[in-house]
Amino acid sequence: MPDPTLANATWRKSTRSQGSTGNCVELARLPGTLAIRDSKNPNGPILLLTPRAARQTAAAVKRGDYNL
Repeated sequence: MPDPTLANATWRKSTRSQGSTGNCVELARLPGTLAIRDSKNPNGPILLLTPRAARQTAAAVKRGDYNL
């Protein structure tokens, strides 16, 4: 069952998303949580992170920890 909080979420596209390639990430701020989803699949999975986890994840991405 979907989280009712997400039904009222205001999604915005990340300014870092690459619009021409379709690689877009959308973010929504919820009480105590940051929601992240793929803009091409808005009904797909949503990643929910605490503010601390979001900062740690962003730092890891910037360091290149997830480059494959």
